[in-house]
Amino acid sequence: MNRDKLWLFAVCASAALAIAGAYAPGAAIWLHYLFKPATTLLIAAMVLREGAGADPRYRRAIFVGLLLSTAGDAFLMLPGDWFVFGLGSFLCAHVAYLIGLCKRAKPFAVGWPFLAYAALAGAVLSVLWPHLPNELRIPVIVYVAVLAAMAAQAAAVWRRRADAAAVAAAIGGACFVFSDATLAIDRFAAPFAAAQAVVLVSYWAAQWWIGRSAVLARA
Repeated sequence: MNRDKLWLFAVCASAALAIAGAYAPGAAIWLHYLFKPATTLLIAAMVLREGAGADPRYRRAIFVGLLLSTAGDAFLMLPGDWFVFGLGSFLCAHVAYLIGLCKRAKPFAVGWPFLAYAALAGAVLSVLWPHLPNELRIPVIVYVAVLAAMAAQAAAVWRRRADAAAVAAAIGGACFVFSDATLAIDRFAAPFAAAQAVVLVSYWAAQWWIGRSAVLARA
């Protein structure tokens, strides 16, 4: 088994334990508390370990984003309402990803991804808006705008460069939008039983592909 497959196996195994812990009764919840941040940290470790030949500026930005995401993981799984702290951590993570992506292509290098993600963001906000508490409306708008910009820039880089790293980042950006939209709709508008599994699987798919883009990117 080559190193890429070993990393993927480790991330999938850790993610599976985290999801199992989230749905397990009683004391088994510790699996979720342990393996949720561990899964994201494994992806960060892959970037650090395997990205030696990659573009250092892009790799550094993605690594910082993964660490900030790990902080977001921790806030969102803590007992009590730490949602705003988690939102802030992931907002900073998307800013880091966006900075990295802007080093691979100029901002707005291709226009249509920004129009497409803006339309999608508007559609999601229209669903959420009647259900959002007043104090969360501005933070959520800011977060959605930055997330959409990150995903759109990833798609723009893909259209400009069309290399393996750009494809990986574009997939990761799309998965992140899907994951966060699902999380927000489940939390505020229409909860459903399988939401946590859907959110976590798509979230780690997003982080995996963004992490892989940092390993594959060349200056």
